[in-house]
Amino acid sequence: MANALYEVDVSEATGVARYFGIFHLPTLYLYRNGQFHAELQCEARLEAIRQAVQRMLVAPAQDER
Repeated sequence: MANALYEVDVSEATGVARYFGIFHLPTLYLYRNGQFHAELQCEARLEAIRQAVQRMLVAPAQDER
């Protein structure tokens, strides 16, 4: 399965923002096969995001907040 990045406009989907506790934009959450791994905190550059995702997928999935 290919990787996918989904964009959610939290001004339109305010329930999503409340559910995830999003206060700062952009906010990225990493899921794989429906399991939460981490909140990505990195520069908004493609290569930085790729590196952060690779590092986080090595660790086991975490409990969602």
